[in-house]
Parts: sequence; C-alpha cells; structure tokens
Amino acid sequence: QVQLVESGGGLVQAGGSLRLSCAASGRTFSSYAMGWFRQAPGKEREFVGGISWSGSSTSYADFVKGRFTISRDNAKNTVYLRMNSLKPEDTAIYYCAADLYGTLTGATRGYNYWGQGTQVTVSS
Repeated sequence: QVQLVESGGGLVQAGGSLRLSCAASGRTFSSYAMGWFRQAPGKEREFVGGISWSGSSTSYADFVKGRFTISRDNAKNTVYLRMNSLKPEDTAIYYCAADLYGTLTGATRGYNYWGQGTQVTVSS
C-alpha cells in the first residue's frame, strides 16, 4: 500500500510560480516511478509529467515543456512539481500518482496509487 499526500497548491497570478510536493509513505518510494496529472472542471484528467524511480529520466506533456520541472528526493520520499510562468489555463486540481512498474507512462491506468489532489488556481 502506498499513501500519497500533495501540498503546495494555492492561488497565484499569471506569470507566477508554485512548487507542489507529494509525500509518499508505505512501500519503498525509491523503487517506483511517479507522475503528476491535473484535472480542470469539466475536463478529463491529463498527464503533466513523470519521473523515473532514480530521477534520471523525466517526461512532460507538450503544454508544460520549458515551464514545469519534476524532481524527486528519495531520501525524503517526496516528489516535486515546480511550475513557472503559470497561465490561467493551468488552473486545475493537481494529483501525484505512483507507478509501481516504472513505465513512466502518460496513461492514468498505468498508475497504481493516487493522492487526493491539491488545487492550483491561476488568476489573469
């Protein structure tokens, strides 16, 4: 069993930055890949990016490339999502998820555990 808890969301003006954190407990954090997803009202949950178990590989959705950065600290059982140059269209609930098989997939079905989400609101 893996428990994931996101934090760091909030209200920010367009052009601003936020850093989300996802703290994991339970099974060995350093052995699985992690992903970030988001879901805006009325829309499907979409892949934002992911990071391999070691942190050596990352993958990003095109709409965040160059603005968002994913990192992890296995000693702290935490994965981060640094978001810069935020836009109003980035407003959503952001979720972290654990991929126990390390596929670094962008599909929601590839993830085994999910956090409860944290709200990010970007004002124009």
